[in-house]
Amino acid sequence: MTTDFGKKLNEEEINRINRVQRDFFGGLVHVFDPPLPEGVPERLEQIVASAGINKGDWVLDVGSGTGILIPLIRVYEPRVIFACDLSEVMLARLKEHYPYAHAIAADLRDLTLPEGSLDVVFMNACYPNIVDKESSLANIDRMMKPGGRMVISHPMGKSFIDSLKEKSPFPLDDFPEQPEAETLFRPYGFKIQKFVDEVKLYILVATKQHGETRGLRGSSRS
Repeated sequence: MTTDFGKKLNEEEINRINRVQRDFFGGLVHVFDPPLPEGVPERLEQIVASAGINKGDWVLDVGSGTGILIPLIRVYEPRVIFACDLSEVMLARLKEHYPYAHAIAADLRDLTLPEGSLDVVFMNACYPNIVDKESSLANIDRMMKPGGRMVISHPMGKSFIDSLKEKSPFPLDDFPEQPEAETLFRPYGFKIQKFVDEVKLYILVATKQHGETRGLRGSSRS
């Protein structure tokens, strides 16, 4: 299986799919409330630990939903945690439980955090949902410091997405295999540092290499 990374969609279609996702997940807030399935809390801890968060880091959690990663990230004492999601309903629940997180209702590609400000970016259980991956990765490249870590993950493994595709009202891409990931992320200045592909755990850690920020290279917007 491969991702549809190179698929070109116009702005109207991208916005339509984002609206469908926002409405869909807004109606599923209760599904993400504890308790989590057996083994998932421990695997989420592994995912957060893989980022190597240092005290004082700036951390962005993409597709944060109701904030499943937020308390695990806080353990490492970052300076700030940004929680980004398309669904304002999801973020409202997040803010109830974790008021210290800075919630932002937006598409990843549209975030306007300062250039070179982020140390860590998490995309947990949401990479397949990101419609405009080219512009999104270009924006991460812009916002991230050299040496920063991008973590793409799923606590149920990449095959879990296959079980969702048939019933999903919006398209879902696959999580990339390691060779594919190296090719996909290299143009945005990322090098794969860790790759875990187990039956119930997927973790990809990519480090931004030192050098000039590539800005919006690869953006599909006209």
